[in-house]
Amino acid sequence: MNCRKALRAVGVGVSAGALLLGSAPAAFADDIRQRQWALNFYAAEDIWEHATGKGVTVAVVDTGVDSDNPDLKGSVLAGRDYTRGKGTEDAGRHGTAMAGLIAAHGHGPGNESGMKGLAPGAKIMPLTTEIGSADSSQASAIRYAVDHGAKVINLSYDGPSIPGEEAAVAYAIAKGAVVVAATGNTPGWHKQYPAAYPGVVSVGALGRDGTVWENSSWGSNTTLVAPGEKNVTPDKKYESGYGYTEGTSDSAAYVSAAAALVLEKHPDLTAGQVINRLIKSAKPLTDAKGNAPKLPDEKFGYGAVRPFRAVTYDYPSGPKAGPLAPPEKSSDSAAGAGGSNPGASSSDDDSSGWMFALGPPIVLFGLIFLVLVGIAVV
Repeated sequence: MNCRKALRAVGVGVSAGALLLGSAPAAFADDIRQRQWALNFYAAEDIWEHATGKGVTVAVVDTGVDSDNPDLKGSVLAGRDYTRGKGTEDAGRHGTAMAGLIAAHGHGPGNESGMKGLAPGAKIMPLTTEIGSADSSQASAIRYAVDHGAKVINLSYDGPSIPGEEAAVAYAIAKGAVVVAATGNTPGWHKQYPAAYPGVVSVGALGRDGTVWENSSWGSNTTLVAPGEKNVTPDKKYESGYGYTEGTSDSAAYVSAAAALVLEKHPDLTAGQVINRLIKSAKPLTDAKGNAPKLPDEKFGYGAVRPFRAVTYDYPSGPKAGPLAPPEKSSDSAAGAGGSNPGASSSDDDSSGWMFALGPPIVLFGLIFLVLVGIAVV
């Protein structure tokens, strides 16, 4: 890795807030379903009586997906690699984690073992991109996804706008895809892409206590929030086969899964009408006094996504374009030359993970050290 790219990865990693969570113990696999708090939060078993995401393809534009993972085996389609031959298997593990939250189906007799995603009947299209680089691989992957049948596109990364990405997102939306992205993990108001592009379902994180997660980024573009704190995900690095992740990457994955559930149950809806159901069925959050702010709220958008209601309740379809501001006509020369990073979650426990987990002072020290030793001279 050259010096310029290394520094870009560090800077972007800080923005995304890679988090040190690590492995689950081997015995953990025995009661994994009980530890999937988001499925309990959503009463997923009740949802699956109506829809599982069957027949819906969700594109995961990320670091790749491990198609041999027992909880995903048979649900991962042939994807495409934009990383100069690395393949669609997941070197970074982030993509597999997102795919698991969306469409893991368990394994063993009756699929009773292992973890499940919120839409266990959905298919995953893995599109491996150079997360952290300033090339156009994400834009190419987004176009490929919609041209090859993906109805939902999950973008669990954040960063500056990449050349061609906004136009690709607009293209996907015009072609009828629901595009979902993570807001990022830098606490406070931040405008990050692709979440800030018009028409994108921009997702922040919900904590276990039902409030906005403390590290979730937010802003005027926030659409919804979903579980983003300490989620179980598949991770082949560990003996148990599972790890913990948290952040808005996870939250975006859950909303992508919710969109897949709605599309199975209501296949005639447009992408905009699917988004309308997700918004209409969301639960607005309240302040300490029980007061609900004007919607959409900068921190939680229209509220916490409620998949059961989105799938089963009777809501007017609404306009075909949906409730979000439509994408503007944009050229492939979108502003920004920065890269993007796995926007929200990391189960890595290497030294870079420690740096990010320990916070801004340690990160600043690390950057100063790089400059002093001459590595940062570019």
